[in-house]
Amino acid sequence: MSYDFVNELRWRGMIHDIMPETEELMNSEIVSGYIGFDPTADSLHIGSMVQIILLMHLQRAGHRPIALVGGATGMIGDPSGKSAERNLLTQEILDKNIAGVKSVISRFIDFEGGKEENRALLVNNYDWMKDFTLIDFARDVGKHITVNYMMAKESVKKRVSGEGDGMSFTEFTYQLFQGYDFVHLYKELNCKLQIGGSDQWGNITTGTELVRRMTGGKAYALTTPLVTKADGTKFGKTETGNIWLDTDKTSVYKFFQFWFNATDEDAINWIKIFTFLDEKACNDLIEEHSKDPGFRILQKKLAEEVTVMVHGLEAYETAEEASKILFSKKVSMDQWNRFDKETLLDIFEGVPQAHVSKADLEQGIEIIPFLTDSTSFLSSNSEARRALKENSLAINKEKFEDDKIVRMEDVIAGSMILLQRGKKNYFLVLVD
Repeated sequence: MSYDFVNELRWRGMIHDIMPETEELMNSEIVSGYIGFDPTADSLHIGSMVQIILLMHLQRAGHRPIALVGGATGMIGDPSGKSAERNLLTQEILDKNIAGVKSVISRFIDFEGGKEENRALLVNNYDWMKDFTLIDFARDVGKHITVNYMMAKESVKKRVSGEGDGMSFTEFTYQLFQGYDFVHLYKELNCKLQIGGSDQWGNITTGTELVRRMTGGKAYALTTPLVTKADGTKFGKTETGNIWLDTDKTSVYKFFQFWFNATDEDAINWIKIFTFLDEKACNDLIEEHSKDPGFRILQKKLAEEVTVMVHGLEAYETAEEASKILFSKKVSMDQWNRFDKETLLDIFEGVPQAHVSKADLEQGIEIIPFLTDSTSFLSSNSEARRALKENSLAINKEKFEDDKIVRMEDVIAGSMILLQRGKKNYFLVLVD
């Protein structure tokens, strides 16, 4: 084994519950372990990153990770942690979501190279659930678990005791479906371990119980704490929504900023959970950061490690450079043109905007009419002259003379011009 899998998770604070003898198992043989991913969207956000990183740890420790996409269970919806029934997805949406989830996971886990014994597998539980009839499932699987056992699970108990709108039979069967996944993987792939978030403990242990009752074998379980933010807000959520792992949903700049803006308390926890830095490196960073938190050493390293892992080195370097723009006194045209329109709009989110036509810029616009009539950045010609006299204006962070003619060569990222008065008064001119 490359390293002790359970001990590695333990020092990182990534173990919530663990079944007896799991650690001994992991240290005595190459173990196949699986994690399920619900295809509720056509991508994954950073709420799923812990599960992805766990699979990566499994593979790095010399074990075999199995990523299960819930094509069948996704049709039902997991009631764990929910107070109301999920909307059922159509087959078309489900297929699209499954393809998207598979695409994301494949960026992090090696399904092709390495030794066959620990080469990762990607499976879809629809493949073995689609041929089950209701009678077959009730007879072959349902008879092994009592209703009393299922009712004792926390996810069920909360819903039937009056929290929310109760629980439908559809959702009640979810833990049996998930439990049978474990049975199938145990029998077909010798998979002995299921890993998930702490809210999955009930579903996972139903699986270990089904394995015992249906095969006579022994299966194991491990859960991780649900990641939270120190201020009590939901991890991975911002004012504009989830932080996704695909750039068409969340730009690299916004992704970088999420980690860079972590509180000190969160950064101390997240550097261990979301990076592969070793224990000494993490502790040294935490100690160095504590000497002068204002330098944000921990947040910078966290943002670097996670952004490089998810989006690559070049994308990280661009995002880091973009994050410095607001504080830069001067930015060259070459630097500006490294960024695309979406990144610049993210950087200057909330800044007032106006539109100017490309045709007008090709003709050239004198600076005072540009500041007033064309954009309404300044309210009058006299205000514009006063600002020019004060030398407080800049275009794309560059000071200019009062005879300036604004032209297409002033356009950055092929689509905009940044106006500025003083240090913090910004205005975006979008070129149509």
